[in-house]
Amino acid sequence: MNTLHLTEEQRAWAQETLCRTAAKLEKVSRRSAHKIPYTTVNGVHDDRSGPDQIGWWTNGFWGGMMWQLYKLTGEESYRAIAEENERKLDENFLHYDMLDHDNGFKWLPTAVADYRLTGSREARNRGLLAANHLAGRYNLAGRFIRAWNDWEDNGRDHRGWAIIDCLMNLPLLYWAAQELGDRRFQQIAVSHADTARRCFLRGDGSVRHIVEFDHESGEMMCDYGGQGCERGSSWTRGQTWALYGFTLSYLHTGDMDFLDAAQSVANYFLSNIPESGLIPVDFRQPEDVTWEDSTAAAIASCGLIELAKLTQGRQSALYRDAALKMLRALTEHSFSWDENEDCLLTKCTAAYHDAEHEFSIIYGDYYFLEALMKLTGDELFIW
Repeated sequence: MNTLHLTEEQRAWAQETLCRTAAKLEKVSRRSAHKIPYTTVNGVHDDRSGPDQIGWWTNGFWGGMMWQLYKLTGEESYRAIAEENERKLDENFLHYDMLDHDNGFKWLPTAVADYRLTGSREARNRGLLAANHLAGRYNLAGRFIRAWNDWEDNGRDHRGWAIIDCLMNLPLLYWAAQELGDRRFQQIAVSHADTARRCFLRGDGSVRHIVEFDHESGEMMCDYGGQGCERGSSWTRGQTWALYGFTLSYLHTGDMDFLDAAQSVANYFLSNIPESGLIPVDFRQPEDVTWEDSTAAAIASCGLIELAKLTQGRQSALYRDAALKMLRALTEHSFSWDENEDCLLTKCTAAYHDAEHEFSIIYGDYYFLEALMKLTGDELFIW
């Protein structure tokens, strides 16, 4: 694996920015120690740890930030917050309707990160429970992991739905396969990733968000625009789940088809980055729509940094420099350095057709921190 070959200026920027970010998060962590935040309201973290929201798909990212900071500083306060987040998620295991394709997002940054750092057997058990449930969502006929739980909504049968986001949850299965020496988990993960490569990836390197299969025969039926602008559009966060997700499947398997897929998405993404470095919600949104999604920039940066380490020469430098361009743009235009505000990124968007746009979202903050720690070499590799 190659190094990033950062210039002295790039290395200094990354180190200084990480130090400033960590200093702010030290104060934020004390204020939000007993919360599991998703967003901020008037600059203050909300809390999704109540019984009706404990299954929310982003509930692992706060714990993940705390484990990253514990790895960086060794401060026990971060470990305590992360462990509390992990214990609270135990309630999620008791509610089938709150368990879905996003188990990796919830238990990789919490339980599995805990186990990797501390060797906790309780944390290992939680990770394996989550992996077993995720594996149980596999549709053998279609060779995909089913998204969501609801059977029908607005006349649409969801039993055959799969989404690009699930690529980022597959590392939970890769971990379980290695931990147990049980190839079933790896086989399911590889099978789903291969289906995503064949059915989600378009010829130009863009990706679909939702693909519907016949849940009995496995035949691909159609696709939907999902959280993007419309069918056939290019939801940017979906592109980043694919960019980073295919890269991770390559790292876990060595299958060159996945590296080729990751580079195809990455090259498409690079060709669409605006001069400003600020990423829109959808690369194909109308010209008069200016909504940004800071989460897409942060996630893409993580994937591009990993690709920069896997490639050489000019291609490696292109990936690295694109990541740095987006991260710098975030800190200069879409970031709160105010230590009295709990968020980092300020212009995140969950979905194009939502009523609200450009607000803080916890996974944007998590991936921003992860990207900085990748650049400085301090990261706990969670995925």
